[in-house]
Amino acid sequence: MTHDTIADLLLARTGDTRPGLLTRERTWTWDEVVRESAARAALARTLRAEGPFHIGVLLDNVPEYLFWLGGAALAGAAVVGINPTRRGSYLEQEVRHTDCRLIVTDRAGRALLDGLDVGVPPERFVLVDDPAYADRVAALAAEPARDPAVDATTRMLLLFTSGTTGASKAAICSQGRLAGLGHANSAKYEVTRDDICYCPMPLFHGNALMALWAPALAAGAAVALTPKFSASGFLPDVRHFGATFFTYVGKAIAYVLGQPARGDDADNPLTHAFGTEASPEDKAAFLSRFGCRLVEGYGSSEGAGMLKQAPGGPASALGVPARDGVRIVDPETRAVCPPALLDAHGRVRNPEEAIGEIVDTEGAARFEGYYKNPAANAERVHDGWYWTGDLGYVDEAGYFYFAGRSGDWIRVDGENTSALLTERVLRRHPDVLAAGVFGVPDPRSGDQVMAAIEIPEGTGFAALKLPDFLAGQEDLGTKGVPRYVRVSHALPATGSNKLRKKEMQSEGWRTADPVYRWTGRGAPAYALMTDADKAALREEFLANGRARFLP
Repeated sequence: MTHDTIADLLLARTGDTRPGLLTRERTWTWDEVVRESAARAALARTLRAEGPFHIGVLLDNVPEYLFWLGGAALAGAAVVGINPTRRGSYLEQEVRHTDCRLIVTDRAGRALLDGLDVGVPPERFVLVDDPAYADRVAALAAEPARDPAVDATTRMLLLFTSGTTGASKAAICSQGRLAGLGHANSAKYEVTRDDICYCPMPLFHGNALMALWAPALAAGAAVALTPKFSASGFLPDVRHFGATFFTYVGKAIAYVLGQPARGDDADNPLTHAFGTEASPEDKAAFLSRFGCRLVEGYGSSEGAGMLKQAPGGPASALGVPARDGVRIVDPETRAVCPPALLDAHGRVRNPEEAIGEIVDTEGAARFEGYYKNPAANAERVHDGWYWTGDLGYVDEAGYFYFAGRSGDWIRVDGENTSALLTERVLRRHPDVLAAGVFGVPDPRSGDQVMAAIEIPEGTGFAALKLPDFLAGQEDLGTKGVPRYVRVSHALPATGSNKLRKKEMQSEGWRTADPVYRWTGRGAPAYALMTDADKAALREEFLANGRARFLP
C-alpha cells in the first residue's frame, strides 16, 4: 500500500504498539501518538474559522508540537512554525503574513507575542499548559480518521526561510512532498524501524521535520524529544533515550565537541546522524570521540535533494548532483561555469569565472512556492529553472562546493538571519551615522554576523554603550546580534554614498579600523581585537581546515 500523504503515514501507525514518542517523563506508542493527534484534529475542526486553515504553533520541542503536526495532517490544516528567536515587529510581520487563524502555544509563548498585532485575537490562542486543556482534548477522543478532502496537494507546512529582500518568506510544503521526503530520507539516512531518532533541532525548522520527523514516521522509528538543545545535556539525553540517530547543524556539533572529553564518550548507542555545515575536522573528531558518523547534505525547505553524498570525495565538498539538471551557472548569461582551480588550502584561484549560482534546470515543477509572495516565487523560478540563490563551484573532478549566499542573508547556527534587519536596528542608535552588516566565516562552520558602523569624530566605541542598546531592541533576535563590530569615522563608500559592503566583507576583521569582538554567550559584551587576537583567529581557521575562507 502506498502512503501518499502525511495523514496516510500517520494512520498506518494505528494499532502499532512499538514506541513512537519518548520524553524524559513518559513514552507513547505509535498508536497513542495517532490517537493524540486525532484528538487535536477534532479540536482544530471545532475551532476552524473562515479563511485559510492555518495553525500557528509556538512551542519548544514538546509532545504537543508533534500531536498538533499529526492533528493538522488529519484535519487538512497547515502548521506555521513560529520561530521564538524572532522579536518585536519582525515576529509580528512573519505571523501576520501567514494568515494564522489559530495559535497553539503556552504561557511563555503567549508572553512573547504579547503586545504584537499578529492578526489572531486572544480568544483564539490555545494554551497547552492551561489547566483545562487536557480535559478539553480528552473530551474529543475519537477513532483516528482523516478529513476526506486531504490529498497529496493539501498544504501541510509553511516554513519561514531566507530571502534576498529582508521580507518574510514562507515556503509551502504539501502533505505529498513531506510524505515523499519521509520515504526518501528514511532510505537515504538509513532510518529504520529499530532506530530511536533524537531531535535536538527545533521543530519549527525544516531540518527537524524533513530529515527526522517525517522519515521516522515513514519507517516507524521512535522520536525522542527534549524541549531545547543543550550541549552539556546532549550525551546524557542520547544515553537516556538509547538514541541511534539525530539531526544537526554544524554549530551544534561544535558545541558538543567543546564539552570536556571523557574516557567513556564512545560508550553511547549513536550510529549515524544527518545535517549540514559541520567542518570535515569536526566530522572526523565526532566519529573518533563518539563513534558516530555524520552524513552531510545540501538542500533547502524549498527544494531538497539536489545533491547527494559521494563516498571518497573531498571532505569539504557538498557532493555530486542527484539528478542531471543540477549545475553551477553564471546568473547573467546562464552559461555553465568552468571548473574551479583550487590551491593547496582548497581556495578557488579563479573565483570570477568558477563561482556561480546553484540551479536545477529540472526543478521548477518541484518548487511549491512561497505563500503570498509572487516576487519571491519569480526570483526562485524563471526561464524554466529553479534558482537556489546559493553560490557554489565545481572542482575538476565534478564535486560541488558551497560558496555563500546571494542577497543580504547570513547563515548563523543553521538559521538564515537578515542583515538588513540588523542594519536597521543599528541605524536607530543616535550616534551611528551609517551601518553595513554582512556575513563573515566562522572558524568552525557557517558564518557569523559582522557590522561596520560609522560614528562621529570625537565619539568612542565605549560611549555608544552598544551592548545595552542592542539588548533593548525587541525586534533583534538572538542570531542577529553582531559578533564583530568594525568602528570607523569614514566607512568606504561609493560616489553616491552607498557603503561598499562587498569590500568590507572581504576585509572582515582584518581591516585597519578598530574591530570589537563579542565575548561570551550571554548578554552582548565586546572587547577590542588586538593583532594577537587576529593572529590566533587565523590559526583557528587553519586548525579547522578552513583556510580557504580566508582571503
